[in-house]
Amino acid sequence: MLPRRLPMMEVDGRYVIDRSRALRVIRDDLWPLEEIDPTKEKFPCCLVWTPLPVVSWLAPFIGHVGICREDGTIIDFSGSNMINVGNLTYGAVARYYQLDRLQCCFPPHLAGHTCKDGYQHAEFGTAVNWDDALRSSTCSYEHRSFNPFTCNGHSFVANCLNRLSYGGSMSWNMVNVEVLILFKGHWVDRSSIFRSFMPFIAMVCFGVSMVGWEFLVGILSYFLLLAGCYLLAAYCVKDDY
Repeated sequence: MLPRRLPMMEVDGRYVIDRSRALRVIRDDLWPLEEIDPTKEKFPCCLVWTPLPVVSWLAPFIGHVGICREDGTIIDFSGSNMINVGNLTYGAVARYYQLDRLQCCFPPHLAGHTCKDGYQHAEFGTAVNWDDALRSSTCSYEHRSFNPFTCNGHSFVANCLNRLSYGGSMSWNMVNVEVLILFKGHWVDRSSIFRSFMPFIAMVCFGVSMVGWEFLVGILSYFLLLAGCYLLAAYCVKDDY
């Protein structure tokens, strides 16, 4: 005789997680964050962005990204075996986007995931809180070699977000991290806008005056080539995000 199969309701009653209850527990465990203070370079639970020398002069939408602890301290992957703490390596923060800790998954055990990819999240590496996720990613990246296309500040931030399973997603990479902060980020002040775009405008004006309108074709080609390299690296090259 075949063994009796358990009714679906019995399985659900034992193993299905009440997501609202789990979120309520997480909410109760989170303490209030301090206010964002650009003058002290404090951006609690934020993604932060700054333009890169030379690269951003020709492609102003490409820059360097970091992520911040709950107390607002900035952390970024600045080079091979180097994690910078306290500020962004290539300049003051120009844009920031504050993330919502309630969209993170902090499972107390394997059955305690609030994200849909529980097993994948557990295999990748989970965290008990926000700072714990950043600490684990820091330990991983402080032993890595820097590569501008496959292992950089963007991939470090993507690793943190995947460890947090932010937004219930385990698909964070260099491209969607950049898109997130560019389309949802806030400028720190007007001077940040000026220093982000003024070198590009100056380069375009100088190039057009010296070479002609063909210079714009060169700028566009450079931007498309750079964007293509990042898309290829993010979606076709295997990396541990």
